[in-house]
Amino acid sequence: MKSSVTFVHITDLHVGDPAVSDDHLFSNTSETLTSILAMIGRIEPKPAFIIASGDLTNRGSTDDYRHLARLMQATDVPVLYALGNHDTREGFYQGMLDRADELTASYDHDHVIGGLHVIVLDTSTPGQIGGTIEPEQFDWLEARLDAHPELPKLLVAHHAPALGEAPDWAHWRTIEFNQSQRLAEMLVGRNILAILSGHIHHDRFSVWHGIPVIVGMGMHAATDILESSVLRMVRGASFGIGTVRKSGLTMALVPLPSDRAELNRYDLTMLRERQEAALAEATAG
Repeated sequence: MKSSVTFVHITDLHVGDPAVSDDHLFSNTSETLTSILAMIGRIEPKPAFIIASGDLTNRGSTDDYRHLARLMQATDVPVLYALGNHDTREGFYQGMLDRADELTASYDHDHVIGGLHVIVLDTSTPGQIGGTIEPEQFDWLEARLDAHPELPKLLVAHHAPALGEAPDWAHWRTIEFNQSQRLAEMLVGRNILAILSGHIHHDRFSVWHGIPVIVGMGMHAATDILESSVLRMVRGASFGIGTVRKSGLTMALVPLPSDRAELNRYDLTMLRERQEAALAEATAG
């Protein structure tokens, strides 16, 4: 690795085909992404890569991803994509990668870039809000963690791990608790610089079993974390600029100006019931 490496973290793009009306899209995410890509183009030194940590589109259609691909042509910086709960594997593979086979396979991949080993894990679970890691993904991850042991590693997953010591009632916000525990055990001693995530729509930094977990607000809307009785979404967007030095990782946030106007409210009971119904259906299946 050079003396320092710069990268960008974007998340929760939630773009959609502008030709299709979407009552669940509460801001002009295509415009926001275009603005942020222009800002990224002014960063010095030029970033080695961009991490886009999931919810790339709002509906997950093939045309949505084709629209996203057109927007991303505005940057010549390599982009590493993760999938989130708003994404669909079929739509992503067809619209972004022009891929016609294995359309339901999880999108797990890793890259050595800028002297770093970046591992991208697909925590999306079709039909569910929360994140999961399947047994075969753990096997894949363990093999990739063993690779390039001399390089510091960044782990990317749309859902951050569960931070507490017991399952949280708001389990749709994280990777499933027991799987989070297994992940923590697997990462011990692996030279993990950070885990980069999104999903919860607010900037949050944690230290989890000694590993920084960096969650970005994203580009669609911001969660009002001062409101606990409902999930209140307000106008807001940001992205992060990471610098890796021999001494470690620094993240600087770039918030976009916002009046914090309310965009939407969700009943938390509804979200809990929806997730539990999806989990029950998956278990029965």
